[in-house]
Amino acid sequence: MNIDHIEAFLYVVHYKSIHKAANALFLSQPTVTARIKSLERELNVELFHRDGRSVILSDKGKDFVPFATQIVQTFEQGKKQLEETKEPDEVCIGTNGVTAQYFLAYALPKWKKDFPHLRFQIITGSTAVILEKLQSHQIHLGLVQYVHMEGICNELLLSNAVKLVMHREHPFIQQNLMKAKDLAQQKMVFFECGAFDWNYVHKMFEVEGVSANIEVRTDHLEVAKEFIRTREYMSFLPHLCVKKELESGEFVEIDVKHLLDMNQHIFLTYKNKATLAPAFWKTLQETAIQYESIQENSN
Repeated sequence: MNIDHIEAFLYVVHYKSIHKAANALFLSQPTVTARIKSLERELNVELFHRDGRSVILSDKGKDFVPFATQIVQTFEQGKKQLEETKEPDEVCIGTNGVTAQYFLAYALPKWKKDFPHLRFQIITGSTAVILEKLQSHQIHLGLVQYVHMEGICNELLLSNAVKLVMHREHPFIQQNLMKAKDLAQQKMVFFECGAFDWNYVHKMFEVEGVSANIEVRTDHLEVAKEFIRTREYMSFLPHLCVKKELESGEFVEIDVKHLLDMNQHIFLTYKNKATLAPAFWKTLQETAIQYESIQENSN
C-alpha cells in the first residue's frame, strides 16, 4: 500500500475537493485522481461517490478514515525517529592548531578509510572558543586541554610533552644538570599557543630569580621554527610540532627535565557521545594509541 495514495485520500477528505487537495499537495488534479483510484482498487471499495466535480465520502470511505489517519501518523512518527537517530554524514571537530596540524593530519586518512561516508570539518581556536562551540552544538567534539564544566565530559587522548629545542649548529653547549640562569642568557623565540599553560616555563626561570630572554613572540609555529633555523634562537615547543626535526637531527633537544617536565595532555571533550556512532569513538581512541606508539618508537 503506497503511503502517498493514503495521504492523497486524507487530503481529499479534508478539503472535500480533488482540485483543492491537488493544490495543497502541489500535484496535478489527474495525479491525485489516479492515486485515489489506485487506492480504491487495492482496497476493492469505492471511497468516494462522484457527482460531476464533487466528491462525497462513501460509508466505506468513512470507515477507512481513522485507519488511514493512523497509518500516516505512524509513518511520520517513524520517519521523525529515524531522522533523529540517523548518524551524521559530517563530523565537526574543534581543536587547537597544533593538534589539527599534526595529530589530525595523521588520523583523518585512517578515519576516512574506516568510515568512507563521513566528511570532516575542522575548526581551530582556543580552548574557550572550542568550548563555546561545543556547548552551542556547533561541533561534535573537541580535542583540547582538560575542561572542568558541568555537562562536559573529558577523556584523555594524547600526551604532548614540551621540549626545549635548538638548531644542531646553535653555539650553545649543553651541560649536565643545566641551570635556568644559563638558559636565561640565550635568545628565545616564544611560541604562544593557547593549548598550553606556559606559566610553568616562566616559573622555571623565576625560581632562580631570572627571566627568560624572550626576543620574539609568535603564535605561528612555522615562524618559531624559522627563527630556530637561524641558529641563534631556542624555543619551548610541543613535541608534536618538532618530532620530524628531532628525528632528522636538524633540531636537538636541550635536556631540562630536572627543571621542567611539562606534559600537556590533550583530551577528547564532548557533551553527548550519542551524536556519533560508537564505532567512530572507538576508532578515534585507537588511532590516538597508534599515534603515540609511533612517537615513542621514534624517540
